[in-house]
Amino acid sequence: MTTQSAPAGGPGLAQRRRLVTPIPGPRSQELLARRTAAVARGVSNTLPVFITAAGGGVLVDADGNSLIDFGSGIAVTSVGNAAPRVAARVQEQVAQFTHTCFMVTPYEGYVAVCEALNRLTPGTHEKRSALFNSGAEAVENAVKIARHATGRQAVVAFEHAYHGRTNLTMALTAKNMPYKDKFGPFAGEVYRMPMAYPLRWPGGPAACAGEAFETVARGIHTQVGEENVAAVIIEPIQGEGGFVVPPEGFLPKLADYCRQHGILFIADEIQSGFCRTGDWFACDHEGVVPDLVTTAKGIAGGMPLAAVTGRAEIMDAVHSGGLGGTYGGNPVACAGALGAIETMEAEDLPQRARRIGDIMLPRLRKLAETYPLIVDVRGRGAMIAVELADPDTLEPDPAATQQVAHACHIAGLMVLTCGTYGNVLRFLPPLVIGEDLLEEGLSILEDAFAGL
Repeated sequence: MTTQSAPAGGPGLAQRRRLVTPIPGPRSQELLARRTAAVARGVSNTLPVFITAAGGGVLVDADGNSLIDFGSGIAVTSVGNAAPRVAARVQEQVAQFTHTCFMVTPYEGYVAVCEALNRLTPGTHEKRSALFNSGAEAVENAVKIARHATGRQAVVAFEHAYHGRTNLTMALTAKNMPYKDKFGPFAGEVYRMPMAYPLRWPGGPAACAGEAFETVARGIHTQVGEENVAAVIIEPIQGEGGFVVPPEGFLPKLADYCRQHGILFIADEIQSGFCRTGDWFACDHEGVVPDLVTTAKGIAGGMPLAAVTGRAEIMDAVHSGGLGGTYGGNPVACAGALGAIETMEAEDLPQRARRIGDIMLPRLRKLAETYPLIVDVRGRGAMIAVELADPDTLEPDPAATQQVAHACHIAGLMVLTCGTYGNVLRFLPPLVIGEDLLEEGLSILEDAFAGL
């Protein structure tokens, strides 16, 4: 079978949904058979359509179908899959050199990315950054830095957290299946506290901020001891755990508590950062200034790159040679990051994320009025979710969640699920998506609920 031709990615790609075969089509099914024979079973996929072009708000598959993208490769392609500034910088860098290893012979791109991160991340204090390959690697290094700088060992994480798939980050991650099951034993000195989850807080949403903070502070005091804690790590808006948005006041209280006890406050902004929530970083919403920030995903327009940025005295506490990695801050990935950041600034993507939220949230709330199994609509900017559960008991409904997601997929809308209970639909459209595609995607979602 010959591969059906598809248009090139980038700004010239037609921005419309188009279905020419069932989803997945015959060519994607053929490639899926090859995938099954060649790729380890543990590497999953959400929708087995094989992409040949992408850009703006669409994904084009090997059969010529054009799907609306509400996933952005899990919040990675916020500037689009082939943003012109990213593509131009990457092409230029590839032609110059692809690698030297920054720890051997450095290059300007790495320094320029660190300068941009130091400027853009929350706080006006003096900062330093270090670059890595993935979000999990950034989190692992943030913990290393915190332990080294404080001389303490304990790390506090939260229920519903997701921080990665390495041994240490699996210990920090709260969800067993599929991330942790039978992969232990895990790294020690990790302690878990309740998350300020308004929908499911026992005292109700109004009491959540205060009660959750007091519960966390008491738990740290009694279970760990403040003087033993190197860092508290939290996602300002939780990602894989269900797009849980802590109530106003919780994060500032937690950050203040950490400062009072010499505990480093680490904000994991890997999914929520780089304009996704309507601010450059989700912490900006309440003026929270972390000691350390981890970033990845949207940092480089799809190139593999991650970073830890923090207070200069904390970052510089680690001895020379204590941080690094062969590929960390690869020059091509750095070029992608500079192109992505340039795009975010030139096109004011924080404002664009807010506009996406202004379009999506009212329609989702209206949908929730029609379908009581939508027990919560939450999020900020272009990081939005709906949770499905029994409206009387809040018993999660992962089956209905999967049914809606499947209906969206076969109608040409890429959506993702998440949540500790598998009952959350999350929406992460590219920040450059056209409003007509955004509205059409929401109509497809409405039709999917109507089919339950």
